[in-house]
Amino acid sequence: MSSRYNVSASEFDAPSVVPRHVAIIMDGNNRWEKHRGLTGSKGHRAGVEAVREVMRACKNHGVEVLTLFAFSSENWGRPVSEVRALLALLSRYLRNEVRELHKDGIRVRFIGKREGFSQRQQKLMQEAEDLTRDNMCATIVIAVDYGGQWDIAQATQALARQVQAGSLQADDITPELIGHNMSISDLPRPDLCIRTGGDFRISNFMLWQFAYTELYFTDILWPDFTESEFASALDEYSRRERRFGGREPDDLVAGRSYNA
Repeated sequence: MSSRYNVSASEFDAPSVVPRHVAIIMDGNNRWEKHRGLTGSKGHRAGVEAVREVMRACKNHGVEVLTLFAFSSENWGRPVSEVRALLALLSRYLRNEVRELHKDGIRVRFIGKREGFSQRQQKLMQEAEDLTRDNMCATIVIAVDYGGQWDIAQATQALARQVQAGSLQADDITPELIGHNMSISDLPRPDLCIRTGGDFRISNFMLWQFAYTELYFTDILWPDFTESEFASALDEYSRRERRFGGREPDDLVAGRSYNA
């Protein structure tokens, strides 16, 4: 039986330049549900279908890394019933999807604080990472209990401990060194961030990593975000010139980043 992510080539033409790493702020599940008069976290469940759609789109267009803002540090402040539903959905996703991702050679990573999750949920995260650790086809990064300010703080705390231990001088701390201590520092920084739902902000997501990321905002609510919408975002990205604060070198073309 073929994997649910293992599909034929996309009907949408690939843009001339494809981002290596796409990050997505998946906004609009609750509004999608309310607009349809639904209840019971059906918007979040529909959002999982959109994740599958975007996973197929990434494969079809050759995107190497997809990072999803699944649960922010601020989400703990939502109604208890909604938080429970979100966490139950995360657990269900991990139980049902990870083996399919593994079949397709996709590596699963998590960023954020795990202490607030149940032991069962932490175990599911660890098992997903362990099972897929050596996969090379693509990477999906799931941000849970994650905040960009927390990410910067934990990186600087790690460096402060080295200074305290005498293994590092404070004057030797550089932006590059801080970056090496950030989450997923071993992956290329995001080339493109997509936010659905109509808001024009990044909501404390990957603040350090987004220094030169192209931002794409759409009014489409996340459950309605299809492969066609994803292709439109990539097409817009391919038309942008990324100068990184200065004139591009001869080998830098529109849409291509410095990421190693």
